[in-house]
Amino acid sequence: MPADRPIGIHDLSFSTTSLVLTHAELAEHTGAAPAKYHQGIGQKEMSVPAADEDIVTMAADAAAPIIERHGADHIRTVLFATETSIDQSKAAGVYVHSLLGLPPNLRVVELKQACYGATAALQFATALVHRDPTQHVLVFAADIARYDLDTPGEATQGAAAAAMLITAEPALVEINAPSGLFTHDVMDFWRPNHRTTALVDGKKSLTAYLTALDGAWHDHRAHHGPPIEEIHTVCYHQPFTRMAHKAHRHLLETAGTPADTATIERAIAPTTRYNEIIGNSYTASLYLALAALLDEDDELDGRTLGFFSYGSGSVAEFFTGQVTPGYRTALRTQAHREAIARRSPIDYDTYRRLHTQPPHTDGGRHALPHRTRGRYRLAEIHDHQRIYEPTPTRSQAPPTTEGP
Repeated sequence: MPADRPIGIHDLSFSTTSLVLTHAELAEHTGAAPAKYHQGIGQKEMSVPAADEDIVTMAADAAAPIIERHGADHIRTVLFATETSIDQSKAAGVYVHSLLGLPPNLRVVELKQACYGATAALQFATALVHRDPTQHVLVFAADIARYDLDTPGEATQGAAAAAMLITAEPALVEINAPSGLFTHDVMDFWRPNHRTTALVDGKKSLTAYLTALDGAWHDHRAHHGPPIEEIHTVCYHQPFTRMAHKAHRHLLETAGTPADTATIERAIAPTTRYNEIIGNSYTASLYLALAALLDEDDELDGRTLGFFSYGSGSVAEFFTGQVTPGYRTALRTQAHREAIARRSPIDYDTYRRLHTQPPHTDGGRHALPHRTRGRYRLAEIHDHQRIYEPTPTRSQAPPTTEGP
């Protein structure tokens, strides 16, 4: 087969949790004006995991429709990107491999670099398919963003998983070369092994993000990437959705084509529809932005899209992709909106109980209540082992005011 066949995202599906906390509810108890959340950072709701949900259950839920549509015979590699790993040794993708019944003759690897990891997985996947265009690669991005209660980062929490099937002749987006790359050692955001919540220096992180955008963009152009005039719009990593607007303004100024607020809003708003009601999902955030754009805009055939992936610490990449003509036939718009709509609202007290639930670290048997509405659940933790299972029924609604 020719080595120059287009390679990229053939299918894209995402899932989120079964519970949701609105920022209006959060504001009532933090004393903040709702506008600080809704307009200031551009967030309206945030997904909250139930007791039996984690990155594995979300990832398996996201990927199941892809396997149902395409089968697994051509999948040779599974790449799982996360910064909220459940194990320091075993890849989360191995659990998903089991839940989905994938064949044994493939490789499974976990990748980490803050919110950038999924883009590394995407690029590694395209290289594997380039070497052998008959194979498919399944890429996961799954995270639960957690910050300490009563801190500035609390309002930017969230959770989601994106699953992407990378193939030759992709139905959605062809990934282009070259990429612009940038790495800089900075302590803007980090989570030491002994902590379950992240630490962040907000002002430093904002500066680091924009510095990385500059560096990645200039490297992209130095390697003959297309100029800004040839890019329809840009999907950004969105720790909060207003960050995408700030970043796009900054990029346009850097590229010498500044624009007014209304122009920036038209370009970026379609990419924020999911993230503003799911919250930050770390590695999945950029690809939820892509899903939102594809689901929102029906006139993208042949358009060139930009992508800016940023992972604190920091590593960044700017690259482009070409939307495949006829892409709308491969979308999962209804399923994405149903995944969001089926979440049950919880009150502030329930949210705090879930947030402060101590981890099960004593090695005993801990059966977990069935709360998820997804296809898969964490059934118990026993002898430091996580036991997953398909859900007996998907009709049970999680509680809104009961305990976790």
